Amino acid sequence: GSVKHVSLLALILFTLAHCHVWANVEVNMEDRVEVFRGDKAQITCLFKSGDGIGGITIQWLYVTRLREKQPIYYQDATTKYIESSFPYKDRINVTDNGARGETVLTINDVQIRDEMEFICLVRSLTEGTGEGRTKLKVFEKPERPTIEGMETGISVNEKTPPKIGVCEVKNGFPKPNITWYRNTTPLHDDGDGVSVKSSSTVESSGLFSVRSELSMKVTKEDKNAKFYCEVSYFVPGATRMTETNRINITVYYPSTAVDVWVDSPKGKIKEGDSIVFHCRGNGNTPSLLTLSHNNGDVLGDGNIVVLENVSRQHSGVYKCSSLDTDTWGEINGETTVIVNYLDPAVVKPEDTVVVAQGEAVTATCNALSSLQTNTAWFKNGEEVFTGHTVTLKDVTFDNTGTYTCVVTVPEIEGMETSGTLDVRVAGPPKIMEQDTEITAAFDTMVELSCHVRGFPPPSVTWNSPDGEVFKMASQKETEEGVESVLSVKVISDITALCRASNKYGTDSVTFNIKATIHTTPSTTIITTSNTNTTTTTLLIAWLFLFSSPPEGSGVIIAVVIICILLLAILGSVLYFLYKKGKLCGRSGKQDITKGKSNKENIVVEMKSDNTEEATLLGVNGEKQPASEQVNFLIL
Repeated sequence: GSVKHVSLLALILFTLAHCHVWANVEVNMEDRVEVFRGDKAQITCLFKSGDGIGGITIQWLYVTRLREKQPIYYQDATTKYIESSFPYKDRINVTDNGARGETVLTINDVQIRDEMEFICLVRSLTEGTGEGRTKLKVFEKPERPTIEGMETGISVNEKTPPKIGVCEVKNGFPKPNITWYRNTTPLHDDGDGVSVKSSSTVESSGLFSVRSELSMKVTKEDKNAKFYCEVSYFVPGATRMTETNRINITVYYPSTAVDVWVDSPKGKIKEGDSIVFHCRGNGNTPSLLTLSHNNGDVLGDGNIVVLENVSRQHSGVYKCSSLDTDTWGEINGETTVIVNYLDPAVVKPEDTVVVAQGEAVTATCNALSSLQTNTAWFKNGEEVFTGHTVTLKDVTFDNTGTYTCVVTVPEIEGMETSGTLDVRVAGPPKIMEQDTEITAAFDTMVELSCHVRGFPPPSVTWNSPDGEVFKMASQKETEEGVESVLSVKVISDITALCRASNKYGTDSVTFNIKATIHTTPSTTIITTSNTNTTTTTLLIAWLFLFSSPPEGSGVIIAVVIICILLLAILGSVLYFLYKKGKLCGRSGKQDITKGKSNKENIVVEMKSDNTEEATLLGVNGEKQPASEQVNFLIL
């Protein structure tokens, strides 16, 4: 029974192996991949195999223009490399994902020469070979096409189609196509009245440049025809089109009329513009063209006449006369020109207007113009009113200032004029609110600013509380009144009064400056004997008074002296208690060494007799040498 089972298993394995040999690896690729020149192309190859990545071999190849297959890349279970013979090996790389059955050929900076067919070849040890192909298509958008028409006129009597113009488009791939149009009708070579000749050139880059020349018999109706070229070109996944500028041609035929028109500027004309007149007869025979104004002065000869810096006097009828040199017949054409104008703005009342608070003022701004105008009023760059007339009611100091009226012509851009109105509101001075309580460091400079509204401009003075006048102030007139600035040096607390007045009244404000001194002294307490307390205190005060204190610090010095006197009295009390044994448990003249030593308590004893030895009691109550005694207050 076991032998039968083994034989059956072997048969199954043989059958499976035989099936794998005849099966092919399934490979899927896109038919084509399209990219712009210079971009990156990714060609993906998807495959299915039961052997796994370790049991397959992957090859990338390309097909030459001679239909030969050339290797690019090879990969098996142990080896991966790019063929050294591939001419663009420095611009490609291959990535794979065996788990997903995917390999991707990436070509960087794609060039025109890269347009070819690529092959992905996958071989399996047991499943045979699978192959996929993708064509890489490269595109380059051409430059904007150009068109050039004939500068000379074309006669309707030409026997062969005369040249109309040339269109050209450069550096496209694949080759662009050019189609000529007359107005909206496409023109094709018909072997009779229309001839279209096209040629192409392959540039060194591999890109195509195409040139097309149109020749056509013309008729009188072609004098107003517009010719242009339409260029169609290819991009990834689409076809696009672009057009050239429109051109027209000069057609010669028997004269029946003369046309005259303004070629520039387009639209309405204003004073200061330059007018370009075109004058042209509709005949094909030579003629003399002259341009005149209001049947008067001749302005110029020829097809084009330029009139510079025109004014309103240049408005009127312009006539172009064509004199046929064969028949000496004269044909005229006319056009009417209107030169629009805008006079300077007139503001009333003029210059400066003074109005009392609470009253009203009305102003007008007008400018004579040939067209409809709009007026807007501005203050400090912001629009505040519209219309030719404005009225300020119940005026306040906020209405003081310069108002600019701007008159514009909406129909012509940049056509405008302006005027100004200065409004001064008469009234008593009003000092603007500001911080009047100031803290400043000692011996620094402080600027006090007093901004006053009022008209006439107020007179500003600075005084101390006792009436002393500060003469170091500077002031300037502002749009609203006066701004006065006083600079003072802080050597003590200062009070300054700013007072503004004019014929309508007065206003004032008081500034208080508080001087600050930042000190962090360190002190050591000194005690003296009862009999010498006064002498020691006076000595300390005398030293402090003659230590050259800063100017203006008398109040501070007085406070410091009082503090020193209080400290001296406190020291005397402590010393008295110490002597009497009331301090630290001492009885009578008990030896202080019996008490606990405290290094932070230093007592200095000063003798009234300068010749006697001064004794310093240290932390152990021992006498110290005279050279180590402390005789002054340490700050």
